[in-house]
Amino acid sequence: MKNKVMLISVLLAMGFSSCQKENKEDSPFNDMFSQNEQSVKKTSEIGDPRPVDMTGAAEAAVHAVVHIKATQSGRTQIVEEAPGFWDFFFGNGRGQQYQIQTQPRIGFGSGVIISKDGYIVTNHHVVDGADEIAVKLNDERTFSGKLIGTDAASDLALIKIKGDDFPTIPIGNSDELKVGEWVLAVGNPFELNSTVTAGIVSAKARSLSTTSSDGKTPAIQSFIQTDAAINAGNSGGALVNVHGQLVGVNAMLYSPTGSYSGYGFAIPTSIMKKVVYDLKTTGKVQRAVLGISGGTLGTDLKMDDKQMAQMRALITKLGVRQGVLVAEVLSGSPAEKAGMKPYDVIVSLGGRVVNSFTDLQEALARHRPGDTVEVKYVRDKKQNIVEITL
Repeated sequence: MKNKVMLISVLLAMGFSSCQKENKEDSPFNDMFSQNEQSVKKTSEIGDPRPVDMTGAAEAAVHAVVHIKATQSGRTQIVEEAPGFWDFFFGNGRGQQYQIQTQPRIGFGSGVIISKDGYIVTNHHVVDGADEIAVKLNDERTFSGKLIGTDAASDLALIKIKGDDFPTIPIGNSDELKVGEWVLAVGNPFELNSTVTAGIVSAKARSLSTTSSDGKTPAIQSFIQTDAAINAGNSGGALVNVHGQLVGVNAMLYSPTGSYSGYGFAIPTSIMKKVVYDLKTTGKVQRAVLGISGGTLGTDLKMDDKQMAQMRALITKLGVRQGVLVAEVLSGSPAEKAGMKPYDVIVSLGGRVVNSFTDLQEALARHRPGDTVEVKYVRDKKQNIVEITL
């Protein structure tokens, strides 16, 4: 029995030794995982892992977010019936005409008070065509709103209510937002006043359509994408960061059903501030023009297999993988005067990195006609810098 115990002890010792030897042989892999663990520790030090308290941000925001009721009065319309048999013989060849009165149309949305004297930013599609605008504050006070100006391209509008010392929300810098950062969506979905939902920034500089909400005007889009719930009635409401600052104006949701199913989109304050200033001072938005047409390098242009192969070869030739590929330089445009040509790739405008056509749109949206900006572009693997007056 004693010999058996000794044998088992020896075998265990041998097994332990072999395990130790095997682990020693795997040490390069252990070192690799060890480095990953160190990396995780460093990453965790960047952000605070504790739960985020957003009660202060919500309290600050709800009082500055308003409910908007936009009413379009009934219209008198002329309706013509299809011509009947006798109209061809005894009439003028046309059917009978009737006057009808259409019913008033009522829409609901949200808005954000941005100044104590009653200026409110909302969406163009919330107040488009409205004859009457009613604004209700969080404290149940109701005011008549006056439309100052509206811009279909950015889907923004500015309205004014009479009075002073209204609750406001500080304007934050949407450029500082990071993907993964917590945000609140504040608005009036389904007429449920002062509703607050929370989520994170899912993406930035998102473009969904080439045309605006009116279906005609070219869109200026560089949306903040968030998974905070946004529904019908949230349009024009506030997207707020953890500091209680306005970083975006909620504009739309992406859903096959028409209600929230994952993602909402907000217009960043970087675009909003310039549009609101123009609407307040002139009643319309002045937009700077560079004078090129094109698309995101290798992605925005519709190509067949042959064109795709040519694009890959072009990317290799240009020596750059991100930017806006210039397809055409308009005659007499600022870009032409600066010497730009087709197949140039714009990588920066006004000090802002341009990785996509959406980035270029957002960079241009910050400027006015007459502004001079620095444009960096790549031609034949060489970077060029020019000053262009837009």
